[in-house]
Order: sequence, then structure tokens, then C-alpha cells
Amino acid sequence: MTPLVATTIFTCLGLALALACVRLVRGPTVADRVVALEVIASILIGVLASYAVFFKVPQALDVALVLALTGFLAAIGVSRYLVRRATLGQGQQDRSETRP
Repeated sequence: MTPLVATTIFTCLGLALALACVRLVRGPTVADRVVALEVIASILIGVLASYAVFFKVPQALDVALVLALTGFLAAIGVSRYLVRRATLGQGQQDRSETRP
């Protein structure tokens, strides 16, 4: 990989990271913020993979793999939390409607 290609890749990934951070801060809902965190994790995996290829550091791929697995498990945990919160919220509304 030439330095021009590496610079282009890192610049594009940096711009994408900045835009994802904006979405993380401005996201109107929790789901938007979770998606933004997933995108940030994916961008960081791309940065680590590009770094590993350009600088010939294979250990960076191990870190990228751990980050991918951690991000995946975090997304599952947060999505389960959001689903449970939504179900409990609907259940409480149903109970309040039946009370006199």
C-alpha cells in the first residue's frame, strides 16, 4: 500500500468517525446513539485493519477482532435492554388503563 492510498484511507475513516461522533452527540433517541456507537466501532476496526496492513503489524488485527466481538456483544445487550424497556412500558400503560 502506497502512502497516498494510506493517507486517503485514514482521511476517509477519520471523516466518517467525526460524522459518527456528531450523530452520537445529536442522536434524538437512544437507538440512534447505539447505532452511532456501532458505526464508531466498525470505523475503528477499519482503522486498525488499515494500520495493520500499512505498517505490517499483525497484532493490530487481534485488537480489531476483540473490538468487533466486544461491539457485537454490547449491541446485543443494549438491544435486549431497549426491547425489555419498551415491553415493560407498554405493560404499565395497559395496567393503568384498567384501574378505575
